[in-house]
Amino acid sequence: MEMTSPNNSQSPDMTRLPTDPIAPIAVICLTQRALPTAKRITSALQGASLHGLRTRVSTREVDIAFDDTIAHLQQTFAADHVIIGVCASGILIRALAPLLAGKWQDAAVIAVDEAGETFIPLLGGHHGGNKLARDLAERLGARAAITTPGDAALGLALDEPPAGWKLADNAPVKPATAALLAGASAKITIDAGSAAWLTNSAIPRDDNGTVALHVTPNTPKGDITDQIGDLAPVTFHPPVLALGVGCERNCDPAELIDLAEKTLADAGLSPKAVACVTSIDLKADETAVHALAAHLAVPARFFTASELEAQASRLQTPSDIVFAETGCHGVAEGSALATVGANGSLIVAKQKSKRATCAIGLSDTDINPSKTGRGQGKLSIVGIGPGQASWRSPEASQLIARASDIVGYQMYLDLLGDLITGKELHHSDLGAEEARARHALELAAEGRDVALIGSGDAGIYALATLVFELLDREDKATWNRVAIQVSPGISALQACASRIGAPLGHDFCAISLSDLLTPREDILRRIAAAAAGDFVIAFYNPVSKRRRDLLATARDMLLDNRPADTPVVLGRQLGRPDQEITVIPLSKLEVDMVDMLTTVLVGSSNSKHIKRGTAEWVYTPRGYAKKGADAAKAPVHSSGSNNSGQNTTTRKD
Repeated sequence: MEMTSPNNSQSPDMTRLPTDPIAPIAVICLTQRALPTAKRITSALQGASLHGLRTRVSTREVDIAFDDTIAHLQQTFAADHVIIGVCASGILIRALAPLLAGKWQDAAVIAVDEAGETFIPLLGGHHGGNKLARDLAERLGARAAITTPGDAALGLALDEPPAGWKLADNAPVKPATAALLAGASAKITIDAGSAAWLTNSAIPRDDNGTVALHVTPNTPKGDITDQIGDLAPVTFHPPVLALGVGCERNCDPAELIDLAEKTLADAGLSPKAVACVTSIDLKADETAVHALAAHLAVPARFFTASELEAQASRLQTPSDIVFAETGCHGVAEGSALATVGANGSLIVAKQKSKRATCAIGLSDTDINPSKTGRGQGKLSIVGIGPGQASWRSPEASQLIARASDIVGYQMYLDLLGDLITGKELHHSDLGAEEARARHALELAAEGRDVALIGSGDAGIYALATLVFELLDREDKATWNRVAIQVSPGISALQACASRIGAPLGHDFCAISLSDLLTPREDILRRIAAAAAGDFVIAFYNPVSKRRRDLLATARDMLLDNRPADTPVVLGRQLGRPDQEITVIPLSKLEVDMVDMLTTVLVGSSNSKHIKRGTAEWVYTPRGYAKKGADAAKAPVHSSGSNNSGQNTTTRKD
């Protein structure tokens, strides 16, 4: 099987903008005319979902449809989503005004005109909104209308430093900004790293300036030695520290976190200057390492043993014991040094606790975690349902948007449209399922974020089972370190049932009629058991070009156990524009009515096919009629009259 990546040649500007730390993002569209702009914005952002007003926007083209604009905006904002409204700013203002809490609490809100020409941050400008508006405007050939005074006059906002940078304290920012806007100059001191974003800005500089801007990896001492007049210094922590760690398998996360915090504190270093937690790839699935990274709100990155062994001459505490176990002479020190590079240095040698180690490297430039080592590989096995966007779960859309690589059968990839623009695509033919699952695992083992795509639900006659079978069968160490997530989708049986009523209202089962992987004798045995148990049955893979007789055999077996007029629902191309739903009696079911795109639901002996008005429905009762009759017969205890009559209605459909 040949795997291809047709989008590899696309220019870098087609890659999606990362949204952390302000994700998740909801792109709100209120008219069909605004939909192209809303889709362009959504496609440009990782993890963004497209929300459309049901009465005005095609629900097939959005991730989430809503009915009440004001209520939906308020619910989305209250859930801490960033909102990009492709609509009039007044709508956003009126809807969200009652919910505003404060500058540092409110999520970013951006208004965009329907043509996508102007991005206006209404809220959260210094909470990610200004940066997001600028990035999107640059990406989409538009302009950002930034109204915050710091950005307009100084070319930056002191409370919105670059990615990876952190403020020691927000409090001094407002008076310092006010002083600069009033004409004061700044004294900028840099202890480590590069601060070009500060030094190249429009901030006036003077060694005797009255505003102190301090760039340091060190923890502020808490005194006022750096204070100039009444203004406390604004202290920035650049991302220049690499925290290298090692630990025993299943180390208590609290132990590693405590060791890291103590090591930083003893060295007088701020945790906010840590750019990433790094270790050997053997620890890529170690809970304690990821817990530490989450605790510090930084990525975890990993190196191979050979990459760490390349740092052996720079180690302060090399160990032959560690080499025998891991293939390198130092995990904590080695990974810290590998991260900071040849021009960096080891400023804290290995520190130990009972089951963990820690070391700290200092880089001479800002550390970009995405450019060092590799992350833990991720494999999302995603069921996209029948294919239309409105039936795809928000989780599925987010996992696909987040992924760097998409693996799947080409027809399923085509259904995803703009959601996979700019990604590495790996497609293969129908029938190459094992090769497809294996390729997805191998990509994830390289540290990539992979989405393995299937229709319907990922765990029902789909690829999730095959992935876990491969893990079980081959037990490969590199695969075992991959983080795997299964994301459910609307299954064919659910989709079919929903379009005709409630045929699955009582006990049901699913049987695949494909004998490629299941012996024919087993299929017949299961049909017989389901027939004897009077289950509603969903038949998957009912026919193929080669296999034409099993459906007819199943029909005949079922006719021995249930009435000839038992309703059968044939659902074809479910959830798609050419969807067809047909209801026929079991005795009239013919093989030529069905193809591989059809789901077959056969009712139980109790299932009913009814017509009411212009609609027709199939449902399987659970026994509520009997329950109601029993309740009517029960004695009534009250201070009023006791009516003992019972009304019985008999209906023959």
